[in-house]
Amino acid sequence: MPQQTNTIDHSTLTQLIHNWSKKLGFQQLGITDTLMDIQEARFLDWLKRDYHGDMTYMEKHGSSRYHPEELVPGTLRVISVRMDYLPPDCRDTDTILQDATLGFISRYALGRDYHKLMRKRLQKLADKITAEIGDFGYRVFVDSAPVLEKPLAEKAGLGWIGKHTNLINQDAGSWFFLGEIYTDLPLPVDETETQSHCGSCKACIDICPTQAIVAPYVLDARRCISYLTIELNGSIPVEFRSKIGNRIYGCDDCQLVCPWNRFSSATKEKDFFTRHGLDAPDLLVLFEWSEAEFLKYTEGSAIRRIGYNKWLRNIAVALGNAPRSNKIIEALQQKREGVNDMVTEHIDWALTKQQTKNS
Repeated sequence: MPQQTNTIDHSTLTQLIHNWSKKLGFQQLGITDTLMDIQEARFLDWLKRDYHGDMTYMEKHGSSRYHPEELVPGTLRVISVRMDYLPPDCRDTDTILQDATLGFISRYALGRDYHKLMRKRLQKLADKITAEIGDFGYRVFVDSAPVLEKPLAEKAGLGWIGKHTNLINQDAGSWFFLGEIYTDLPLPVDETETQSHCGSCKACIDICPTQAIVAPYVLDARRCISYLTIELNGSIPVEFRSKIGNRIYGCDDCQLVCPWNRFSSATKEKDFFTRHGLDAPDLLVLFEWSEAEFLKYTEGSAIRRIGYNKWLRNIAVALGNAPRSNKIIEALQQKREGVNDMVTEHIDWALTKQQTKNS
């Protein structure tokens, strides 16, 4: 990392960084050191249990995931930020989940992809630091490298990791994105949230459709609907298909029931507002999209990264879970031609489900 060319009191600089971050649209910023012994042990145990499933990238990069100074040599501090994303204009979630003809998409993906927006904002924050002190060593991350972002955010005082393994903030719930700047600046660190405020509550554990939260603070990703509809590249295990319901991209159930989310605030970032009516889309309409239409309507969206085939796979499962409908059966039969074997498998499963239901 390059050395800074100007000197400044680091406490003063930290206050400036906090002020700049708020002007850039971040709701909170915290700073932590790179010591992650406890987090390392928990992560390695999680891997040992194979809870990461097909996410083999979680095993790569060796110890650099929990040793920031190995990922970016010279790193002394991690600046962690959060940004609210809950769209103010989306349809009521319970209404969508109870209407099996509609598709549910995780609320974080209703607007534009957060990666570029947050990365640009973090870069602007780094530019402001450079303008103030001269060159310094840093690297910006937004879910783009082997970074344990939630443990780092917890260490930086942004909240605590709840029983559902998402970060929770006492004043803001959990509907927010995280991002980081690794830096060689020896900035004062913030106080870590050392206590979980989940208490005896287990609403997230009880609500999970697939019982993916196998113990408090432990998630078996292989059972998680977000993993099954987004990360998993192959066939969705048959045992989970009916339980997925109409969730076609992600799942928010554990956050929806979390009592702390009564303190959450809707985002003011217009890029995170709902696009193309994806807060309450008709499943049959989505299923009829060609690949060109899929690419058009998911341009700039996090949804696009799963690709057209996984999109069809997920919708086929949802259609299989919907009440019997001749229109659904006809749509499944028509789409069956010209798709790959994985999609065909899920369409056939959906057809069997539809045809064995009472009219």
